[in-house]
Amino acid sequence: MRNGEWGIGRARRLPRARLAGLTAVVAAIAVASSALSCSAEPAGSPEQRSGAQARAAQDSTAGAAGIGDPYYRLDGNGGIDVLHYDIDDTYAFARSGVRPRLSGSTTLRIRARQDLASFHLDLLLEATAVRVDGVDAGFVSGAHELVVTPATAIDRGQRFEVVVEYDDDPSAYSWRGERNWLANAREVVTMNQPHMAAWWFAANDHPRDKATFDIAITTDDDKTVLSNGRRIAREDNGDGTATTRWRMADPMATYLAFFAAGDFQVRTGTSPAGIPVTSAVSRGFGAAKRQRLWTVLRRAGRVTDWLQTELGPYPFDSTGGLVTTLPAGFALENQTRPTYGGWIDASTQVHELAHQWFGDSVAVDRWRDIWLNEGFATYLEARYREAHGGLSTQRWMRRNHDALRGLRSFWKVDIADPGPDRIFAEPVYLRGGMTLAALRHRIGAADFRTLLRRWAAKHADGTVRTGEFIALAEKVSGRRLGGFFRAWLRAPKAPARTRANGF
Repeated sequence: MRNGEWGIGRARRLPRARLAGLTAVVAAIAVASSALSCSAEPAGSPEQRSGAQARAAQDSTAGAAGIGDPYYRLDGNGGIDVLHYDIDDTYAFARSGVRPRLSGSTTLRIRARQDLASFHLDLLLEATAVRVDGVDAGFVSGAHELVVTPATAIDRGQRFEVVVEYDDDPSAYSWRGERNWLANAREVVTMNQPHMAAWWFAANDHPRDKATFDIAITTDDDKTVLSNGRRIAREDNGDGTATTRWRMADPMATYLAFFAAGDFQVRTGTSPAGIPVTSAVSRGFGAAKRQRLWTVLRRAGRVTDWLQTELGPYPFDSTGGLVTTLPAGFALENQTRPTYGGWIDASTQVHELAHQWFGDSVAVDRWRDIWLNEGFATYLEARYREAHGGLSTQRWMRRNHDALRGLRSFWKVDIADPGPDRIFAEPVYLRGGMTLAALRHRIGAADFRTLLRRWAAKHADGTVRTGEFIALAEKVSGRRLGGFFRAWLRAPKAPARTRANGF
């Protein structure tokens, strides 16, 4: 993610008040959503139901309401591993006097991590029906948590299919102060971080549980629909609507899944290295602004190719980007196709495409480790400028260190554990990027290049923690780096200008 009002191309002294600014990037007006509940009796006779429930009570337990991330205790769910999502949604745009409506179903293919009497999914919309392996299941639909009780308990290791149906107004919901539905009467884009999935599909909503995706969106037939991966088909339904199908064949975190629908100008092609590229710009912009946006956006293929020279093979089957007129105020690294909220510049494009390696393919195992996403993408902005005739990453690091050295509020943020209210604070980005620039100088450019490429390859499609990166850096370089990382990630003051700290 990158805030639309924040640039880091020049060293500068930062006002103290601005350091809290990025913590609100994904938050909007906090509106409490009232809990909704509904239930359906499990199929079978009362005797069969009571027998199944008795066995479940004896042999199985309820899956936890969260996956175990201390920053967001209800994110994700215990006891389940989602392997694949098949999302089939219909979206009706808001019209005069009529609110928007999203209806449809999510089919989840799941492997049980434990014996399950019940399990949770993350969904803000009100569920209308739930089936487990084709049999009606009991469910309670509430604020964020959908609790499902199958007719028969599920054994550890069992693979099963869950279908969740819903019909609701996603714009009515907020969660943890985030009111994330981004739409008007002409466009909709499901982009936000760390939460977005629960507004439009049932999910195990945490980066720790990645899955593959098929995404089908039905809406007005004069709208263009874009999503992750590759477009599979578009079908005219003959009733004024059309259904567009996209497929993300590589594992993806749920918050990175997206769809956009509106009047978009779309361009397709391939990068010089042969990677398929699909990009789009809203026709809601005037012709002159569209042309300016395309000037940057059409570089997506070339930027992706350059990143391959730094990081190793591109991890996915397509690249590109999308610019919407909707006033998001930030850009987001949606897998294969970053989204830009009303603007795009060259540094931001590099940042979001770098996330395809660091943030998307290699994802955080806990949100506290988000510097492994944002710091890496920020460093690669600086590295791209250096490789294209600009300031060297070492001079960039030194200039920022000089400008920020006396700003205590910047250094007091422990970027290896910033707290849930500061995961988008500027130090996570800038201090994180400076850490990597200093590390490159500390261990040498050759070892640093090996480190980044090995990190990307070793953890492709997986999740990581800070300690794993430190261990790999020490292994690749043959150096003890504990003091270096304490100074750059955690110490509440600027690192001393020493050789050991990368100066």
